[in-house]
Formats: sequence, structure tokens, C-alpha cells
Amino acid sequence: MHGAPRLTFPCASEYLWHAREKAYQDHRRKVQSAQPLVDTRAPLTFHHLHLKLKRLKLEEERLSVIERDNRLLLEKVASVMRTRGQTDSKNNSKHRSRK
Repeated sequence: MHGAPRLTFPCASEYLWHAREKAYQDHRRKVQSAQPLVDTRAPLTFHHLHLKLKRLKLEEERLSVIERDNRLLLEKVASVMRTRGQTDSKNNSKHRSRK
């Protein structure tokens, strides 16, 4: 049977044991004072990728068409209001019988 593991250092001299112990203590101190290195900031945004010029141009053209249609409709409504909305409802066609 094996006995309990021995907690001995493979170093033969006291000087090597102290050097190894000092290195281990330096390591422990560095681990304790370590700062997190994870970057939690938002990624950089490039405005030339977010600014879609083609989409802006199409939107501007669409809005100009809407403005033109609105202006024409307003002119028609104003014309109806000026003429008091009179319509020609006379039927000039003659009824023909099919014989």
C-alpha cells in the first residue's frame, strides 16, 4: 500500500526552496491584483455604413410625388369650392327603342 503523499519539494537546497516560494508568492500577488480584460464597450459604428444614400434619395423622391399629388388635389378642391360644387348632370342622350 502507498502511504500518504509527501509534501516535499524536489529542491535539494534551502536556497532553491526560497526562490521557488518567492516566485509562487509573486504569482499569487499578481493573480490577486489582476484586473478584468473584457471589453464591454459597444463596437465602433461607421457612419458611412449606416447612412444609406440610395434609401434617402428614394424617400425624397417619394415625398416629392406625395407633395405634388397633394398640391393637385388641393387645386381641385379649391376649384370645386370656388364654383360652389356645381356639376353638369344633364343627360343629352336620346332614348332609342330597339324595334
